[in-house]
Amino acid sequence: MTTMSRPIDEREALGITRAPLGATRVLAIVVAIAAGVLAFIGADDRGGQLAGAAAVLVIAWSLASISTALTKPGEPLCLWVAVTALVGGAALKSQPLVGVVPLALALLVVALPDGIVTGPDRGSVRRFLATVAVMGVPFAAVISAMDDRGPMIAVESLVLGTVAVIAYTLRCRKASAIDRARLQWAGWGVVVAGGLVFLVWLMHVLVGWPDGIGAPMAVVTIVVPFAIALSAVERLALRIDRLLVRTIETAGLILLVGAVYVVIVVGFGDSPDDASRRTLGLSLIAAGIAALFFVPARNRLEEIANRRVYGDRNAPDEPIQSFGARMSRAIPLDELLLQLAESLKKSLQLVAAEVWTGTDGRLEQAAAVPFRHADRVRLAEEEVAVVARAHVSGNAWIQVWLPAFIEQHPGRVLRVMPLVHSGELLGLIVCARTPDQQPFTEEDERVLTELARQVALALHNSALDTALQASLDELRVTNEELRASRARIVATADQSRRQIERNLHDGAQQHLVALAVKLGLARQLVGGDPDQLTTLLEELRGDAQTTLTELRELAHGIYPPLLMDRGLGEALRAAANRSVLPTDVEAEVGRFPADMEAAVYFCVLEALQNAGKHAGEGARLVVNVHADDHELYFSVKDDGAGFDMTSSAIRGHGFVNMEDRLGAISGTLTVESAPGAGTTISGEIPLTVSAVREVAPD
Repeated sequence: MTTMSRPIDEREALGITRAPLGATRVLAIVVAIAAGVLAFIGADDRGGQLAGAAAVLVIAWSLASISTALTKPGEPLCLWVAVTALVGGAALKSQPLVGVVPLALALLVVALPDGIVTGPDRGSVRRFLATVAVMGVPFAAVISAMDDRGPMIAVESLVLGTVAVIAYTLRCRKASAIDRARLQWAGWGVVVAGGLVFLVWLMHVLVGWPDGIGAPMAVVTIVVPFAIALSAVERLALRIDRLLVRTIETAGLILLVGAVYVVIVVGFGDSPDDASRRTLGLSLIAAGIAALFFVPARNRLEEIANRRVYGDRNAPDEPIQSFGARMSRAIPLDELLLQLAESLKKSLQLVAAEVWTGTDGRLEQAAAVPFRHADRVRLAEEEVAVVARAHVSGNAWIQVWLPAFIEQHPGRVLRVMPLVHSGELLGLIVCARTPDQQPFTEEDERVLTELARQVALALHNSALDTALQASLDELRVTNEELRASRARIVATADQSRRQIERNLHDGAQQHLVALAVKLGLARQLVGGDPDQLTTLLEELRGDAQTTLTELRELAHGIYPPLLMDRGLGEALRAAANRSVLPTDVEAEVGRFPADMEAAVYFCVLEALQNAGKHAGEGARLVVNVHADDHELYFSVKDDGAGFDMTSSAIRGHGFVNMEDRLGAISGTLTVESAPGAGTTISGEIPLTVSAVREVAPD
């Protein structure tokens, strides 16, 4: 039976307890409804626009609490919001309770984003809540007993607001990504509400509208509970970053325009009369709209101006701006260079734009607009050095150092920019115009210089990527070959052991058994027939000699004693004497490490056996072994039938064995053959100073 387990919440993993699911939601909704009822009753008792606006604000907080309770029923945040709404409704019903409103708001800010204050990581939250409570309760008590509460409420709001902002900032720094996003939603609401409040005040100061600013200011702060409610919606929480950036930009522009108007109109001019207030208000709105649309309008106008000034082409520096963007999209290098040539031709109004790439002075055309077939350009070593140090160059310089491009573009005005990275010439950018076109300007050459740096870096990185990929491919092939070689070595070792066992069983063992039987007969004949005993002893001597010969041949197949004692020359001559084809040996070399000598010996032996099977009658063999200070060489050449190198014979068992033997000591095997032209098998083994005991002939 399969059971589905729900995801473990981060706070549950930390041991943070929560209120029961239903209780928190029900309690928050009940408190929110009570707050709304109190606000409605208080507004009805007081009357007036301000009371009505305050009631609307309290109801908005109540609705935010209910929304949060439905979205995040397990979090105490909905209860904090509901209590804040209840305090606002109570203050609207009873005037002395107004001093509690800043305290409730400050406590709510500290409890953001989720309202949880218990748990091992919530010590700072509890301390800030205690600080706000200690400061706010005396303020609230004093305000409730005062007749003129305005100044004291302002002081209380300033003090508690400062503590709340500090707590909010610290929470943002330590919060996780989702909690930080939820905190930013609350911050967004405050920023928008502050901007709207400032606009209301500014319009009132400059144009006298609205007449009373208390009610409009209260209404526009509805944005704050609205933002807190949105922060509880998971699919919206992480989308706040761009909205917050745009809001801050817009609010900053509006504040800047408003501040300029206040300073100029109020500070340096006369106070506007009733006749000019309408004009001033409209101009202020127009300035705000202009500030709001300044950035997109500027971008659009710049695009139109470039089109008018440069015609169908883009701005001269467009290739620089677009090349980096294209590189980030992982476009293949060939396509990237072609797009670069097209962009250059259009932006600089060229008749031709080309990109040449290459190394070691061998350059070939990588992209050309319009396309044309061009031969490779080969630069001498001194020319490469000069071109690599050059900057943007014209026809006179090109005629001296790159005359091939003058020949390829007759009658044109050229500019060539080398593509150089770390002093290495990686290519060229070639631009061409006709003589009747506008000459190349300093701005054009600056664009080519900046662009060349980016293209050279891209070419360098592409070369590194290609080399790395080639190394990885080579390493992968080598690894597979090594794995196959190990498997073959194990199989060959097992086969060799089985062959030795068969040889011992069928050869020496049978002779030894016969010797034992004959020795028993000889014992019985002792004291009997002397002639028969003499004959039997003679047979025993012959059988012992035969057994000894077979054991020597078996040992010779495992590792020739002659190779160990006398070296390659003698061992190969002995092997040549046993060959089925006439064989000449040229091996005047000294001694080498045992693994090298064994590899050469058995490779030559394998080649002799292959030639005996496939070279045909009448063929002759020549074995040559020589060495220098760096490598040991050997070759086995026959003038026999030969074979087709594309056939499967080149991967036969014998050739594979030879490659494995040489590969184990970093050697290489080469096979050359053709039908009717014989076969040559050669190998090279690298030598080190410590590996060579004696290279001179004995």
